[in-house]
Amino acid sequence: MEENFWIHVKDVFVNYLMDVGPRVIYAIIALTIGVFVIKFAMRLLKRLLKKSKVELSLKTFVESLSVFLLWGVLLFLVGSIIGIKASSFFAIFGAAGIAIGLALQGSLANFAGGVLILVFKPFKVGDLIEVNTTLGFVQKIDILYTRVKTYDGRIVTMPNGNLSNSDVDNRSMNPYRRVELDLKFNYSENMDKIREILLDTLNKHPNIIDDPAPDAWLNEIGEYQLVITSRCWTKSEDFWVVYWEQLEAVKKALDKEGIEIPVPKQNIVSDQFKAQITQRNPE
Repeated sequence: MEENFWIHVKDVFVNYLMDVGPRVIYAIIALTIGVFVIKFAMRLLKRLLKKSKVELSLKTFVESLSVFLLWGVLLFLVGSIIGIKASSFFAIFGAAGIAIGLALQGSLANFAGGVLILVFKPFKVGDLIEVNTTLGFVQKIDILYTRVKTYDGRIVTMPNGNLSNSDVDNRSMNPYRRVELDLKFNYSENMDKIREILLDTLNKHPNIIDDPAPDAWLNEIGEYQLVITSRCWTKSEDFWVVYWEQLEAVKKALDKEGIEIPVPKQNIVSDQFKAQITQRNPE
C-alpha cells in the first residue's frame, strides 16, 4: 500500500508539472519580453515628449506614471498566463491596494499633490520658488516628490502633498521684480541731495527698466535716523545681480559725496555721577 501511495504522489506531481510547467515557461518568456517592451516603450515615449512642446515638469510626471502603469499591465498579463483568473487577480490587487493605501497614505497624498501641481501649475521646472524658508530652483517634478536646488548647491526633496498645501512664493512667474534698498541717514543730511544721488545712481544701471521709473522716498522717521527707500524694476532673472550691483553703486556714490551711514548714539545722564564730581571739585 505504501508503494501505491508514492506512485500516486508521483503521478499527481508529474501531472501538475505537465499542467503548470508550460504556463510557467510561457510566463517567464512573457516577463522577459515585457521588460524589453517596457524599456523600448519608455525610450520611444521620451523621444516623443522631447520633440513635443509639453512642459518639462509634465514630461517627468508622465514618464514616472507610464513606468508604473506598464509594469502593472505586465504583472497582470503574467498572472493571467500562470492561470490566475481576472476576478481573483482584481481581488488580490484590490486587497493589496487597500493595504498599501492604508500603509502609504502619505504617498497617495503626494501623488494627488503632484496631479494638482501639474493641473494648476503654481510652478514649473526652472522656476525660482520659496517654500517654508527654502529658496531654490525647481529641478524635477516626479509623481511623488519635487526636487529644488538651492543657491548654495543643496538639493532639497519636497513631498508634493506638502507643496500643494503650502504657500509657494514663485519668483519667476512675474517677468519683472522690484529691487528695494532701505538706507539710513542722519537727520542733518539734505534729503533732496540724497534723493538726487540715489536716482542718478539707480538710473545708470543697464539692466533696469524705464517704466516704472526708479524712485526714492522717505520711508521711516526712526529714533536715531531717517530711512529712505530707493526702488527700481528689473527682469526676474536679473534680480539678484541688479540688487547687489545697485547696493554697491549706491554705497560708492554716497561715500564720494561725503554722506555717511549713521551710527546709533546714546547719551547717558546720571545725577549720582554729577554729584560725585561736584563733591571732588568744589567751587
